[in-house]
Amino acid sequence: MDTHRSSGDLLADRRYRYAEACLAEGDAAACADLAGQAIEIAPTYAPAWLLLGRARESLFAASGDVAERDAARAAFETARRLDPLDALGAGLHLARLGQGDGEGAALTSAYIRALFDGYAPRFERHLVEGLRYVGPALVAQALPEEPARFPVVLDLGCGTGLAGAAIAHRAGHLTGVDLSPAMLARARGKGCYDRLIAAELGAFLAAEPASTADLCIAADVFIYCADLAPVLSRVARVLRPGGWAVFTVQSPEGGHAPLLGADGRYAHPDAHCRAAAAEAGLAIRLLREAAVRFEGGQPVPGRIAALRKGTG
Repeated sequence: MDTHRSSGDLLADRRYRYAEACLAEGDAAACADLAGQAIEIAPTYAPAWLLLGRARESLFAASGDVAERDAARAAFETARRLDPLDALGAGLHLARLGQGDGEGAALTSAYIRALFDGYAPRFERHLVEGLRYVGPALVAQALPEEPARFPVVLDLGCGTGLAGAAIAHRAGHLTGVDLSPAMLARARGKGCYDRLIAAELGAFLAAEPASTADLCIAADVFIYCADLAPVLSRVARVLRPGGWAVFTVQSPEGGHAPLLGADGRYAHPDAHCRAAAAEAGLAIRLLREAAVRFEGGQPVPGRIAALRKGTG
């Protein structure tokens, strides 16, 4: 049985579904009550603890009552204990409440994989039609004019292949890597990839031979990385001298450190991007404002960046 889908008790599952509906309708108090009832019946059901935490977090946001905040933290901690891989994302909520193992650990591979496996069937329609997503087009436009064709290209966090399809005409051999097998299945249907790999981004880059890629792209991917320095260092290692890295990031309003937003994504200020690039030995050739997508009818502030590895 998938213990994230069912508690194993019909009554507990019903209480849980009612609680979800209450939270969706904005009734956090009723949600907390019903989630608590589900937990009484099935005390090891992690999703019910996560839902209880979300309800308490909502009540804290509305009232400022620190008792609600502490109750939310306790519920999220229990959810994470019952879900050691944190596929439910309890660490994300704890990070927002200022607690946990640090922001770098908030978005686990298991959480991201589960998120996008479930998102895959409606991913493209929601992004393109609902959020007016233009990440792939921004990446394609930011590529340097020369070389006209990049012999070896790595599409990092390729998803369903939107970015790969946008730059395929300039790629010799195109590899796509993503955590989600469901997303990769859809990318395979694009017909533009020579190689598709299901892997965590850092592990994939660490395993690739050094100095073998001419271009690395990442459209709306680094928003799930707390710190750009480690991933850019790995990108620099796999690039040949003179190779390029082109990617998008989300940008906060001011500040010098990455910020984990309420949307579950990291925003990276320009100062952090510049420092991470310098640490990796990559020269910034382009860093300009770009709204990758819209949310709530408003553009989400971001940047398109193009970095080059030195030839010396």
